[in-house]
Parts: sequence; structure tokens; C-alpha cells
Amino acid sequence: MKNILFLILIAGLLGGCAMNLVTGRNQLSLVQESELQVMALAQYNAFLTENKTLSNSNSSAAMVDRVGGRIANAITKYYTAKGQGAVLEGYKWEFNTVDSKDVNAWCMPGGKVVVYTGLLPVTQTETALAIVMGHEIAHAIAKHGSERMSRAMVQQLGGTALEVALSQKPQQTRDLFMTSYGIGSQVGAMLPWSRQQETEADQFGLIFAAMAGYDPREAIPFWQRMSAAGGAKQPEFLSTHPSDDTRMRKLNQFMPEALKYYTGKK
Repeated sequence: MKNILFLILIAGLLGGCAMNLVTGRNQLSLVQESELQVMALAQYNAFLTENKTLSNSNSSAAMVDRVGGRIANAITKYYTAKGQGAVLEGYKWEFNTVDSKDVNAWCMPGGKVVVYTGLLPVTQTETALAIVMGHEIAHAIAKHGSERMSRAMVQQLGGTALEVALSQKPQQTRDLFMTSYGIGSQVGAMLPWSRQQETEADQFGLIFAAMAGYDPREAIPFWQRMSAAGGAKQPEFLSTHPSDDTRMRKLNQFMPEALKYYTGKK
């Protein structure tokens, strides 16, 4: 009987795989993007009411908004031109800067982005900020959070559909959502990115930043600064992110491709 149930579960998981238009690989997808975007909007608004955000009259907030807008416009034009506008279906971009010492940034489904002020002393420049925001936006567009949440729902909720999970275990499901997207520390540790997801975010994040007119070569000194900023205790942004020679090597491997999209290349 157990074997039969196991086979049924495996069949269900295989049926829940979908091709990602950005990465070109199959991903476990037990939740609809439209469902996640509705949930994201609610959680995003709740987060903003509970945290101090800076107005766009603040120079840092204005920079975050400017960088985000450039990246959003660039990737929208790119995927529309490729006939893959579905990649960004339902996206209504928002960029907010939260006054916090945390060294962190994240992007929810639907283009809901937050940058913490604690990150800015490490980025130092607008270009380095674009590298980070491109990386986080890449996680969202590649549906890595959805993939993580799907895996967590299998492990913790038995693969229950999102609508059912929300009705039966609302708090646990919301906590899974928040940890899947690395939002806040009140719900526990962030679910780890897989090596594949992190590599994809590095690769496409470089391209997105380059599309927006930012030099992707700034990624190398930025990640070196981020690694050095860890000291005895890593920043939250690095808590589940590799920061070693492997990352630098792969970034250098991705650089020629990213530079093809950089109009400022000399």
C-alpha cells in the first residue's frame, strides 16, 4: 500500500513539472503563478505596513526606484520582442527601500521588490545595486521561489494544493511563502537556494543588469565586497548564498554573454 501511495505521489510530482521559459529547464510547480501573485501582493502590503519605507524624495530610495525601473523596462522589451511576454504576465512592478540595517534584498512574484538600506554601504554604486537587483529579479522571473515553495509543500504539507493549504493551515502556508522568498526573519530561516537556482540567478541577473545599461563586470568586485562584509557573521543576504571562488569563476564564465547586452561596452 505504501509503495502504491509513493508511486501516486511521484506521478503527481512529475505532472506538476513545467518548462520555464527563462531557464529552459523543467521545474516542480505545484502552485499557479497567478495564485502566488495574489498572495505576494497581500504579503507585500502587510510587510510595508510593518516596516519603515523611505519616500522617493530620499536619494537612496530614488536610486532603487530608478535602477528597478530600468531593469524592468529592459527585460519587458526583451521578452516581448522574443514573443515570450508570458514570462512577465501579471507583473506590476513596485520598488521600495526599507530602513533597516539588514544586508538584504528580495523580489516577490509579480515584481514586488524591496531593498534594505543596510545593503547600500556594500553595493556602494548604482551599478553594483543593479547587479543585486538583477540577481533578485532573476530569482523571481525564473520562478525559483515557486519551485522552493512547491518542494516545501511536498515535504511539509504532503503536496496539498495552495488553495487547500491556505484554508486548512493558513499560518503555516504563509510562513512557507515568506521563507521561500527570503522575507523577514520572524518566520524562521530562509529556505536554501539550490546551487542550480543560484547559478541561474547569477547568470540571468548579469544579463538583466547589462540590458538596463549597467556594466556587468561590476559583479566581481561587488561579490568580493559582500563576502568580505560577512566577517564572523554573514549578512542575511549571504546566509544561503555561496560566496567563494566557484561563484567568481562562474561569473567570469557568464561575463562574455552578459557583455553582449551591455551597450556601454568599449
